[in-house]
Amino acid sequence: MSAHFLHARIYPKIFDMGRCIMAKKEANFDLFIHDLLKEAGIRADTQGSNILEIDNALKTASKHQTGKTGFPEYVAVVRDFVLVMEDKADRTNLCLMENGQISQSVAATTDYAVNGALFYAKKIIEQTSFKKVFAFGNAGDKKHHILRPLFVDEHGYKELPDVQTFENFSESNIEEYYKRIVLEEIPPEDIELGDILKKAKELHEYLRNYGGLGEDEKPLVVSAILLALREQKYGFNLDQLTGDTVKTDGAKLYEQLENNLKRANVAPEVKKERVLNQFTLIKDRPQLNSVRDDMETDSDGKRLAKTPLKFFAEYINRNIFKAIISNSPEDYLGRFYGEFVSYSGGDGQALGVVLTPRHITELFCELVDLKPTDVLFDPCCGTGGFLISGMHKMLQAASSEQQRKDIKKKQIHGIEIRDDMFSIATTNMILRGDGQSNLICDDFFKQKPGDIQLKGVTVGMMNPPYSQAKSKETAHLSELCFVRHLLNCVTVGGRVAVIVPVSAMIGKTKEDKAVKEEILKNHTLEGVISLNKDTFYRVGTVPCIAVFTAGEPHPAKKLSKFINFEDDGFEVKKHLGLVETERAKDRRQYLLDCWRGKITDCPSNFMVETMVEDSDEWLHSFYYYNDEIPTEQDFLNSIADYLTFEFNMITHGRGYLFNTKDGEQ
Repeated sequence: MSAHFLHARIYPKIFDMGRCIMAKKEANFDLFIHDLLKEAGIRADTQGSNILEIDNALKTASKHQTGKTGFPEYVAVVRDFVLVMEDKADRTNLCLMENGQISQSVAATTDYAVNGALFYAKKIIEQTSFKKVFAFGNAGDKKHHILRPLFVDEHGYKELPDVQTFENFSESNIEEYYKRIVLEEIPPEDIELGDILKKAKELHEYLRNYGGLGEDEKPLVVSAILLALREQKYGFNLDQLTGDTVKTDGAKLYEQLENNLKRANVAPEVKKERVLNQFTLIKDRPQLNSVRDDMETDSDGKRLAKTPLKFFAEYINRNIFKAIISNSPEDYLGRFYGEFVSYSGGDGQALGVVLTPRHITELFCELVDLKPTDVLFDPCCGTGGFLISGMHKMLQAASSEQQRKDIKKKQIHGIEIRDDMFSIATTNMILRGDGQSNLICDDFFKQKPGDIQLKGVTVGMMNPPYSQAKSKETAHLSELCFVRHLLNCVTVGGRVAVIVPVSAMIGKTKEDKAVKEEILKNHTLEGVISLNKDTFYRVGTVPCIAVFTAGEPHPAKKLSKFINFEDDGFEVKKHLGLVETERAKDRRQYLLDCWRGKITDCPSNFMVETMVEDSDEWLHSFYYYNDEIPTEQDFLNSIADYLTFEFNMITHGRGYLFNTKDGEQ
């Protein structure tokens, strides 16, 4: 058979076969992109647009630049933005750069996704009334892909961070994304957060300097004043705080907060008394009730005489109270408490107090698919962050006013061992319109699982105390022991989510290994999500979330999910701490799509589904393997590296390693 015959007959067939395979891969990838658009609620047209002026613009937008019709994979209009997309089946065809710019040569626009999308975007801007376009170059397959957006307008284009979903470009999010990322505006919530943290720092200093308060006393004073301020609608006025030595300002505030606890219908009486006992310091502390004139001056510079309590009450009313009663899911009191601890170097960390950020408490609600019919239980409720997020989620989904009443009265349960934190949690729930919450101040380990189950608990959430098991004598206080006890308290088939240090999922000690074995014998491990190392900013704990189904033994062939969510779209910013970036919504949606099985073919560097043993480390890093198929270029690079290595060895007299005699050419 001649070489000419091979070239003439065989090679063209192989080439055509390759083209068919690539076309099929691209078609499958197009369907994947369509599903992502649908998931974000974006209605897109294929190979054109149903909007006449965009469709007319595309009639002369051939990527071959011949003036004929162009056919982008998808075109969508969201508000006054156009989304245009070009897909390629190979990631090496994502983008071609020339001299630091995205090339617009014919070869680039036809062969590369980003280049083609940019070409279409320019045509739309030039020939339509739409002047803001997000152009997407998408390349790869459903498992390994890159989605790269550009923003294009009359002034040029701006490269944007890669995305994994189109959540940021949905009807409800695209304006915020545009302002944050394209215009680089500081979002109002960041400004508000910065102001809140600034006020927290100021208040911390005032409480220390003028009140002589310890670190654990500061949030109690804040809580007491907030409850008293709620009585303003019933006739209480801060002008009534006159510094009287017979009926002190503290006694007046205490009377008002007691009235508010009655008004909130806090029951039983023993619970109300326990909360009130924590607040007696405002009427018993002379330093808080003595008039002084070194705290504040009027506009003319004249010193104003008042008690520290009145000064604190005015400050809190002016700067904090209105934000608290806005009914935001933000755990403001918890945030203030965390700030007090961090600014003062107090004992919060030494006691294992690690307050859970709002975005984590809200994520828990999604991971366990919290419904308005559930009964929620947090046995280490701290300031009430999980209960507040859970209550908001359930109330939003409630179908009637009676169901909303039942949620508040019967379906929120919590335990907190510390009296001060218990009082803060109770205050926090009251400020959210819930005076009926079933909170108790007690030791979780003293509760019998059967008694808790009788409450009908279907969902458990917990951030247990950390690092308490420091010896064999305290081994029963390990994070895993808390997890086991919670799982035993939830009804069969209930869902449990916990956030613990990654070390807890490793099970280093003999005692922890035994607990892991017992957990799998009685409960099902659904998965573990490794989190951003800065989730607990300034605490130094690297956490993960573990999700279980209670009361159902772990099946031997069960595939549990292990996810690397370290890149969650939250970053540490100076003076603000951990804040949400524009990528957070995209990353969160991708996580939830993978968790819920909407995306079934995730890359292993993000998620691994595998059977587990109790002796395993229940972490993504333990099960991870590299599942990426090497590209042709990877192969060529490896061959080149090997040949370079072989040549180097031979030239240094080590040709015998390759069965080559020294000196052979």
